[in-house]
Amino acid sequence: MKNQREEPGNNIFLDLGFDPAEAVVLQMRATLMSDLRAYIETEKLTQADAAKRLGIAQSRVSDLVNGKWDKFSLEMLITFETRLGRTVSVQLAA
Repeated sequence: MKNQREEPGNNIFLDLGFDPAEAVVLQMRATLMSDLRAYIETEKLTQADAAKRLGIAQSRVSDLVNGKWDKFSLEMLITFETRLGRTVSVQLAA
């Protein structure tokens, strides 16, 4: 996950008035949720199948695919990616 220099227009959460530090975390969460939803769609998984792969209840998959971002921490989203055999990395930029 690339950490871009956060300027207005690069991060919707900054544009919405969030504190810059919080905006970065929110953007990371949004990116990971979008990626996970795309994976479920691309693999043509049912919510039940996705739940098995992610190690969570089907109702949590429903929250994920419906964009309920407030229900997932950054750490949990990284854990989901790892359970799918994927690696999340963070790059720092000056």
